[in-house]
Amino acid sequence: GPAQAEMYAGLQELGVANGEDLKETLTNCTEPLKAIEQFQTENGVLLPSLQYALPFLDLHGTPRLEFHQSVFDELREKLLERVSAIALEGKVEERYKKLEDLLEKSFSLVKMPSIQPVVMCVMKHLPKVPEKKLKLVMADKDLYKACAVEVKRQIWQDNQALFGDEVSPLLKQYILEKENILFSNDISFLQNFFSPSPKTRRQGEVVQKLTQMIGKNVKLYDMVLQFLRTLFLRTRNVHYCTLRAELLMSLHDLEISEICTVDPCHKFTWCLDACIREKFVDNKRARELQGFLDGVKKGQEQVLGDLSMILCDPFAINTLALSTIRHLQDLVGQDTLPRESPDLLLLLRMLSLGQGAWDMIDSQVFKEPKMEAELITRFLPLLMSFVVDDHTFTVDQKLPSEEKGPIPYPSTIPEAFTKFLQENRIACEIGLYYILHITKQRNKNAFLRLLPALVETFSDLAFSDIFLHLLTGNLTLLGEEFALEEFCTSLFDGFFLTACSRKENVHRHVLRLLLHLHHKVAPAKLESLQKALEPTKQSGEAVKELYNQLTEKLELRKPSPAEVTETPSMELPLPTVPTPASR
Repeated sequence: GPAQAEMYAGLQELGVANGEDLKETLTNCTEPLKAIEQFQTENGVLLPSLQYALPFLDLHGTPRLEFHQSVFDELREKLLERVSAIALEGKVEERYKKLEDLLEKSFSLVKMPSIQPVVMCVMKHLPKVPEKKLKLVMADKDLYKACAVEVKRQIWQDNQALFGDEVSPLLKQYILEKENILFSNDISFLQNFFSPSPKTRRQGEVVQKLTQMIGKNVKLYDMVLQFLRTLFLRTRNVHYCTLRAELLMSLHDLEISEICTVDPCHKFTWCLDACIREKFVDNKRARELQGFLDGVKKGQEQVLGDLSMILCDPFAINTLALSTIRHLQDLVGQDTLPRESPDLLLLLRMLSLGQGAWDMIDSQVFKEPKMEAELITRFLPLLMSFVVDDHTFTVDQKLPSEEKGPIPYPSTIPEAFTKFLQENRIACEIGLYYILHITKQRNKNAFLRLLPALVETFSDLAFSDIFLHLLTGNLTLLGEEFALEEFCTSLFDGFFLTACSRKENVHRHVLRLLLHLHHKVAPAKLESLQKALEPTKQSGEAVKELYNQLTEKLELRKPSPAEVTETPSMELPLPTVPTPASR
């Protein structure tokens, strides 16, 4: 067919006879058998010793094709080895000259399946494949597919759109993987979204593939960062910030200095990565991070855009917020005010920078966000007063109560706290982490006291997936409380159900929680929740699927009618034992 003809057309250019030549010879001859023999002699393997060996193979019934094929395969292997060797020997200019000559000779045969690996191997070893050849490869889908990544990099670096087509599905996959973890049906306070270490996360498929695609090519690295910035701006999805940091650290692991030395965030990210690994910012690293921030020079402020994206990574925010809560507890013990703690102020500064990433990249105004004094002078002392309330209550419980009766746990929340959570982003983030902290401590009183403040928060942060993922995990520690009507009403009616109808993700998280804890919930409450959580026509597939799973579980729990009617007991009744009155 025409494809065959095209495949072998290159042979004629090289003065090698092909099928067309044989056809022509046979058409124009008087003795076909003689002509065939002549053709075999002229185009066979020219080795004198073969003259006697071939008839011997014929006797054994080995077809000539099989013999030629095995000779060919052997030669191709040798050639591939030789090409790889040439790429490493002699002076640089000479070795590349040899390879370029070889490419020039062999490229016309690139469509022949048997020769293609050799041509591809030559191109792979050329740091700069001639433009014309790259264009031919690019124009042919099959050739492009067969290319080594080393050749594709050369194509990509001047074709951003093509590179974008290759990277785009990987970025989609990455976001999907993150969301699957946040909505996973396994709920636990031990294993959550933030459990895997940075090193483990960087072994993920997408990060590894992108690292491989970039190689040592700074231009491609910059393109990927540009894609990530653009997508972050378009979607506000913070997982792109995680990928920004993971990619840099993956290149760091491989010691690709060509890229690490030109990324101005490298050392900052490396230091922050160590903090994320420990889930804590210690004093020594705090000093180091501060040094980087203070060292941003006039005229280089644009680096703040990159640093803010690194700090906007949820893993970074998580580390900064956990460290902030730990610092506040220490300050209570030391009787120190937040404004007197430089370490705490640095954590807030980094939180501000991270939380301001989107605005900074969007506005292209590269300066650190101003810290509100109120946050330090009013909000944090408020949180510290909650810590004090808990201490006081615990101590009071232990004191022998005289006439005064038990002291109730403070149930009201200062209005200022609620207002801060609504109006100040950093306050809201820290407030939410404080609530996660008390839930993890199984502090039911403090949890119920502060829960009403979560119904309205800054840009609905209390209904964000990361917070709800962590909250549902920590709530498993309060499992026993779900048997109490009052607790369930506060949690479900007072918090979750206020947003379920307008926020699909909240609906999903409540169903996840109930799938995990339904057996602990008071039966009457469970029934009303089942009604309240029924999917609507607008509900997505995920909600319907979870609701069906929950319904199935609850069906299994219902006693069957047979069990309900008492079966008359055949056994003799046990004698009743009188219980001692003095208890």
